[in-house]
Formats: sequence, C-alpha cells, structure tokens
Amino acid sequence: MPTRAQASRLLLLQPPLLLLLLTLPATGSDPVLCFSQYEESSGKCKDLLGRGVLKKDCCLNPNYAFQEPGSKLCQACRPPRWSQWSSWAPCSVTCTEGSQLRHRRCIGWGGECPQEVQPGTLEWQLQACEDKPCCPEIGGWSNWGPWTPCSVTCSRGTRTRRRTCDQPTPKCGGNCPGEAQESEACDTKQICPTHGAWAAWGPWGACSGSCHAGPNGPVERRSRTCSAPEPSTNPPGRPCPESAYEQRSCSGLPPCPVAGGWGQWGPVSPCPVTCGLGKVVEHRTCDRPAPQHGGPFCAGEATRTHVCNTKVHCPVNGEWGPWEEWSTCVRPKMQRISCQEIPGQQTRSRSCKGRNFNGHRCPGEQQDIRHCYNIQRCSWKGSWSEWSTWGLCMPPCGPNPTRTRQRLCKAQLPNFSPTVSIVEGQGKKNVTFWGKPSSLCETLQGQKVVVEEKQPCLHVPACEDPEDEKF
Repeated sequence: MPTRAQASRLLLLQPPLLLLLLTLPATGSDPVLCFSQYEESSGKCKDLLGRGVLKKDCCLNPNYAFQEPGSKLCQACRPPRWSQWSSWAPCSVTCTEGSQLRHRRCIGWGGECPQEVQPGTLEWQLQACEDKPCCPEIGGWSNWGPWTPCSVTCSRGTRTRRRTCDQPTPKCGGNCPGEAQESEACDTKQICPTHGAWAAWGPWGACSGSCHAGPNGPVERRSRTCSAPEPSTNPPGRPCPESAYEQRSCSGLPPCPVAGGWGQWGPVSPCPVTCGLGKVVEHRTCDRPAPQHGGPFCAGEATRTHVCNTKVHCPVNGEWGPWEEWSTCVRPKMQRISCQEIPGQQTRSRSCKGRNFNGHRCPGEQQDIRHCYNIQRCSWKGSWSEWSTWGLCMPPCGPNPTRTRQRLCKAQLPNFSPTVSIVEGQGKKNVTFWGKPSSLCETLQGQKVVVEEKQPCLHVPACEDPEDEKF
C-alpha cells in the first residue's frame, strides 16, 4: 500500500527538482501545539508553550512554531521559505552503483514559497552513489584436518579439528559461511576419582538494609561452591568440609533517610512578553519536610507553566525576494551596441516581502546597476568543453530516473577591456559580458551545440515523507 506521502499529489516544477505536495489546513482557528522556538538546522519545534492553542494566536509572534495534533511536522510561524537541504540518505546498496535521496521542505505560515508552493511541500533530489566498487564473493572451505588428541587422559574430554577458507579464497571482503573449527566429546574409558575442594569465596552481597533499623542490624552474606574441583560420583570423591555460606553485620550505615515534601505554590510571575504568547511560571519548594540523610527529593516538578496571551501581533521583518533577471544591456542614445566593445548599462530589482506590524524594512538596495557588453546572439567561434560532471537523477520520484552529462560548444569571448571609466575622477568600473552568443564549433558526434550522454540510475529508493506517522 502507498504511504500518505506517496499518495499525495506530485507537482513537477522544473529540472532537476520534483516536489511532493502535502496539503495542510489553511485556517488559523485550528487548535495546535504551540512552541516558542523553531530550530532551523533540524526543522524541529522546541520549548512547548501550550497545547490546544489557536494557530492564529500562536503565530502572533513570527518566531514561534506549531504542530498539528497527531503530526510530527513542525511549521514555523514566519512567512514561508525553503528549509536547508537534508543530508544525503545512505546509498541504496552497499556495493556497486546505487542511488540516494535528499529533501527540503517549504516551512512557514500565511503564504507560499517561490513558484507558488504551499507550506509543507517536500522537494526531492536524487543522485547516483557507490560505497564499494565490488560486492563480496563467498569463498570455499578446504577438507577438515585430522582430530587432535583427547584433551584428558581419563574420563571425558574434547577434541578439535580445523579447516581453511581457501578453496577458493573469498573476494572483496567476503568470507566462508560456517566455522573454521569444530569440537566433539571424546571418552578415554578411564575413570578418574576426584575429591572436592572449595572455590574462592564470592563477593559480599548487598546489605539486607540501607540504614539503622534497631538491635537486629542488617547483615551481608557471601557464598562459595565446591567446584575446584567438584567431587566425582563414580568412583565417589570426598565432599568439601565446612559451610558454603557465611555472614557478618554491616558496619558504617547511615541513619534512615527522610523523604522530602512539597510546600505551597508561590505567586504567578507576570507575562514576560509584550506581543504574542508568553509563558508564566509558578514555583514551589521541597521543604515540608526537606529530604534528609539521602532521602528522596520530592516527586514531580518544582515549576508549572501557563500560557498568557497579549492579543498583540509581533513585528514581522521584511525579507528580500530573489533578484529578477537583468534588463537588456543598452546604452542611451545608441540604437545598437551588441557585438562591439561599447559598454552599456543594465539593471535588476527585487521586492521586499512579508513586512508587517511595524517590522524592519529590508536592508540594502532594491535595485542593482552594472556595466555590460551586449553579446546577445553574436556569432563567434567556439570550442567544445570537457565533459561536465554527472547531474542529478531525474525524475527523483518518478519511474526510470536517469542522469546526464554534457559537452557544450562555448564561445571564445572577445578580448574587450574588463573595466571602463565612466566619469573622470571616479575610478574604473567592472564590465560584465551579458547575453548568449551563437557559438560556432566543428560538428561533434553529429551535433553543433551540445553533446549529451545519459545513464539509468540504479536501485532507486522510494520518496517517503520522513515526518509521516507510522501507526
């Protein structure tokens, strides 16, 4: 049967990524577990503030986080953004080529991640891996060697024989199944009379009590066995003399302990926050009576907490969205500068998103300007690149994923000046090539622009949500 994560709708964005969509309730009136900390590195909720808190109340503070009842998934109250990539899972096989997965999740509340992705959505990556280039091969045993002589000269003993793992010798860390040595009983047919003797005394056992308890004080005992050796029965050997047990009084015991008892709860502390939810604390002391002579401390907690609600939204600081594409490289009052050593200018901008309730504005500039050479669609001689590294396996959660590598026909850029002086006395400015030139290469494997190789990814694991409950 497929898991809940596998049964969820799959949303394909763009190579090399595939998203697994888990739809979460959007309403803020659902009761949740509210936490005062979201740990970015692990994606876990920390410091439980209260249970049955309304989601909209919990998220008055954007630094808080919540969990739906019965779910392991922790959702931050801040505006949604992608988590860090998880570490790569172990390779799907321990030898030869396999595959491994990693994931990230859209975490947040009250919005969407880039590409209109809902909070809770998983994004997967799959790559090829190889722990060992070969798999172990089992070896074969030689014939058994001769039996050794019996280990005793009378009564019964043991004898052993051996074999070696070399027919054939195992390869790549393999071994031979079974044991290299085996033993069996042997009988000399000779009777050995044996007289009993005491083995060493065992250690003293625990005291029968841990504190003073009247005239009949606690004692400790120890024992020994008639086993060094044990007397034989046929012919009969002499048993060990005296007793197998002895005892003595315990010394240096402390007075009996007194268990501690709780005092009354103290006054409730004031709410420690000025916005969102906080936590108020009550204290009590283990002093009625205090524990004495090693008696146990009071059972239970010395503090208890309650949630307090200011009903005030906390400030939400703005966060920059991604930079937009650079504008076309142009120069004012000149219609055409492409393919020439004439510097132009281009801009790009970004948006400050999510700012609310008097939060800080995004730091830095909204617009970026740079100088450029326009090489869009310029026809220049090119040369073939070396093979790229193998890419990720695509699709990561679909049937028959493959990986690809490429050689590209890359244009040889002209030897234009890397800097330019725009205004006298203000120094030189860097100039960047902009645009995609038309590269002219000799035909390679019947191609003029790109040569591509593909390989199937092997032993592919299933994409299963790590936060799914296993009931």
